[in-house]
Formats: sequence, C-alpha cells, structure tokens
Amino acid sequence: MWLLVPLYVLGVVALWAAFIHAPTERQMGEVQRIFYFHVGAAWTAFFAFFIVFVAGILYLWRRSPFWDEFGAASAEIGVVFTTIVLTTGPIWARPIWNTWWPWGDPRVTTTLVLWLIYVAYFILRSSLPEGEKRARFSAVFGIIGFIDVPIVFLSIRWWRTIHPIVITRTGNRLEPEMFQAMIIAVVAFTFLYFALLFLRTGMRLQHTVAEEMAHTLRERSE
Repeated sequence: MWLLVPLYVLGVVALWAAFIHAPTERQMGEVQRIFYFHVGAAWTAFFAFFIVFVAGILYLWRRSPFWDEFGAASAEIGVVFTTIVLTTGPIWARPIWNTWWPWGDPRVTTTLVLWLIYVAYFILRSSLPEGEKRARFSAVFGIIGFIDVPIVFLSIRWWRTIHPIVITRTGNRLEPEMFQAMIIAVVAFTFLYFALLFLRTGMRLQHTVAEEMAHTLRERSE
C-alpha cells in the first residue's frame, strides 16, 4: 500500500518531534509529551466519526453497500482511537491532577459518552442480520451519534473544566516547537487512519462478497 512509506516516515518524525524536538514543559515535565499522541488520537477519532457521518448520508442517498462497509470500517478505527484517548488521558492526569479519572469533567464525560455511542453502534450492527435493514439503521445511528463530536470539542469552552484551551481565536498557547510537534503528530495519526481505513474497508467488502457467494451456493444446492 502506497501509504505505508509516508506513514513510516511520518511516524519516525513524529517520535523525534515529541521526544527530542519539543522542549520539556516547565511545570508538567516529561509526562507532558503524552500530549502530542493524546491530541493526535483525539483528532483522528473525531475525523473517523465524521467519515461515519458522511458515509451514512451517502448510504441513505445511494443505497450502496460500499458506503455501509466504509462507514463501519471508519467507526471501528474511531473506537480504537477514542480508546487511546481515554487511556492516555488518565496516564497524563495522574501525576498532574493527582487523579486517574476526573469524574464530572465535561471533556472526559463527553468523550466517554462518545466511546459508548459507537460501541452501541456495533452492538446494533451485530444484533441485526446482514442486509439493507442493518445498513439503514447503522447509517441513521452513525449520523445521530456524530452530534456528540462537536460537543466534546466545545466542552472546554462551554463549561468549566480542568482541560486547558490550547488553541484560541488569537493563536495558540504552545511554544513553537511544541506546536510543530503537535501538528506533526496529527498528520502522522491521520495517515495511519487512512491506511487502516483502506485496509479494513477492503477486508469488510471481501467478507461481504464471500458471504453473498456462500448464500448463492446454498440456494443453488437446495
């Protein structure tokens, strides 16, 4: 896959930027370096769920099984990256805020809700037989579930939270090297997302074709 070469290069550059290029944060120390991967995973999860949203609309419009499998593949990746966000967050929070999980924090709570929404998305898919009905219900669920993404993003601006606002309308609050490391991490995670998306979509489509062929053979044998 052509994405693997730039993905490898970006991965190496992202590690260099996070651990060598970016300076050590004065108050948080070395643990702050988790920030670059935490933000990269969060951005990728948001983007993945946006693709689920778009794929759902396209499925309802075109009724093509491709968009159903495309959206499901993106949702899988989104859940994985949201899990990374929910895992790296407590590792960062414990030495800084003296708690693994700040219950009641709007950003943490809405992110957990986002994870639960798309876990429920797969529970829904697994509870319905393959076909147009499952694809239609999944598309609608994926479209509605995306509502939580802007809520997660804006939560630190709407409510009081311990999460800092890094990027404001007037600029960002990071040192130049830190901001560069963050952007590189976001780009690297985005390339990783696309590589996984193409891989998983292909696998899901192959599985669908195999199931259809098996079903046709069973009907002929009967």
